[in-house]
Amino acid sequence: MPLGPLAGTHPAAVLARRLGDDASRRAPLFLGAFVSALCGVLSVLRYRRFADTSWDLGIFTEAVRNYARLQAPVSDIKGLGFNLLGDHFSPILVTAVPAYWIYPSAASLLVVQAVLIGISAVPVCRAAIGILGTRKGLAVGLAYGISWGIQQAVDNTFHEVIFAVPLIALVMESLLRERWKAAALWSLPLVLVKEDLGMTVAAVGAYLLLRRRFRLGLALIAYGALSIALTLLVLIPAMNPNGRYDYWNKLGDGGAGAELSSLVTGAEIKLGTLFAVFAITGLLALRSPLCVVAVPTLFWRFTSTDTDYWGTVWHYSAVLMPVVFVALLDAVVAARRSRRAWMRSYARNIVPAVLGISLTYTLAGNLPLKDLLDSPAYEMGPRGRSARQALAEVPDGVTVETNTTLMSHLTGRCDVFWVGNTQGLTPDYVALDLLNGWSRPVTDPLGYVGGLHPGARYTLVSDTGGYAVLKHLT
Repeated sequence: MPLGPLAGTHPAAVLARRLGDDASRRAPLFLGAFVSALCGVLSVLRYRRFADTSWDLGIFTEAVRNYARLQAPVSDIKGLGFNLLGDHFSPILVTAVPAYWIYPSAASLLVVQAVLIGISAVPVCRAAIGILGTRKGLAVGLAYGISWGIQQAVDNTFHEVIFAVPLIALVMESLLRERWKAAALWSLPLVLVKEDLGMTVAAVGAYLLLRRRFRLGLALIAYGALSIALTLLVLIPAMNPNGRYDYWNKLGDGGAGAELSSLVTGAEIKLGTLFAVFAITGLLALRSPLCVVAVPTLFWRFTSTDTDYWGTVWHYSAVLMPVVFVALLDAVVAARRSRRAWMRSYARNIVPAVLGISLTYTLAGNLPLKDLLDSPAYEMGPRGRSARQALAEVPDGVTVETNTTLMSHLTGRCDVFWVGNTQGLTPDYVALDLLNGWSRPVTDPLGYVGGLHPGARYTLVSDTGGYAVLKHLT
């Protein structure tokens, strides 16, 4: 049985109930394990049948492989000898090394991602159970675990921002429970995940200012601002081959006024994304000031000139999911005190609606968890078998030029380059998906490779099922 309200004056802290019995304490852990299993099984099945479509998985695997060798996180896919810390500042990737030591493959990163997602579901579910009780809390935790933002992160294989998701979930739970120092401490490592998350740390500080925790709030704002300046102006340029931060051009060049005016560009797409972010909570999360933590991510995305940031199809919304779901819990508590009967009724009935929204997104939308209901997801298929045969032709420890389909399957055992970007190096092997793989279809593999490496002599080792492997003749 619950043991009574949490200490504090904020409604969420007053009304949130402690997890009293063993079943309630274990429930968030079980939910987190279930979410991890869903994401892990889905990711590994997709990897096994060569359905991973992003070159980023190969890039991050190369970086983690070099960390595991106690070397700089170089990714030759980005460019010969390219230090990934000169692209985005994500030293937190080093924490994936133990998993890579156990199983040196890109698949280990997919498992790490699934575990991190499951961990993030624990504080969200724990907070929900404290406020709503075990059954409704579990429903909210499940809705979070299968939310479209989380699924899009899984769909796009692996990215560094996944390390921020459990940290933000812990920050949000701490803010909800008025554990101010804990919230500040959990937010500190965010600056090691990616350079833009310093703004999220500052937003946590802004929320603390709203709650009259001035000293701690100002300290976090200063810490977030200084981390952004240090990474963008010093650390990343120092490790970038061109001595600069490569993404300034995506932020526009017209000053603060132009940044604000750019918000209206592509307004239809951006409003659709805003609606999708908050609609998964039945829009109730908008009533919580905790939503301020989501503002920096939405702001930099919507002021960018890169249209990929505006929509919902990539991984960029994963960090928003713990924010809006914990904000939902805060709003539910506040709504209980509303003078409007319809608002109190809406808050009482929001949980099945929220779970229904996440399930509807999954089943009706093009989201990956739906694949687990289809038998082809568990089969390698003829294309997958052909890809595996092609990989068998490439020995360990060689240099390989390839495109995305085979890339992540080679990075654990070879030095891999993106097709057309070897920067003068003549690779030992070229392994190509002739039909797709983010490069144009190829009908003449020898002629195509001859164009990539004029004067070099290659022989065709295999050409079957839409995959070709060529070997350099020295």
